[in-house]
Amino acid sequence: MDRRCFVILCHLLRTIAGLTSTEVIDVEEMVAMFLHILAHNVKNRVIQREFMWSSETIFRHFNMVLLAVIRLHEELLKKPQPVPNECTYQRWRWFENCLGALDRTYIKVNIPASDRARYRTRKGEVATNVLGVCDTKGDFVYILAG
Repeated sequence: MDRRCFVILCHLLRTIAGLTSTEVIDVEEMVAMFLHILAHNVKNRVIQREFMWSSETIFRHFNMVLLAVIRLHEELLKKPQPVPNECTYQRWRWFENCLGALDRTYIKVNIPASDRARYRTRKGEVATNVLGVCDTKGDFVYILAG
């Protein structure tokens, strides 16, 4: 994530979700800890070493950011619209009264060597199966990884 996206996310969490700085940690540091935990799948102890906070402080602020992100769901996620009955697009005529079309694909992933056997495909690549649902405009309305 680049700095501009990080600043925008912090701004959204402040203005829309109501996330506020505490007396010890500002919003940017809370969001940085939250994103680091999610992106790298690290334990609380690792964050303690890197950010120099206690496990209780990290736990509390992680949950504060998590609840704020959940409050942002109206802003970040689109609600799917059903395909209208009068849709004239040739490929969508079979999906009358449906939310969209779904398909699955393999996406290559980088994982630890100990877990690679579980993610190996029949062609020998390390990938995970992803299911996606699109609306008539090609926007994703649902994604399921795994």
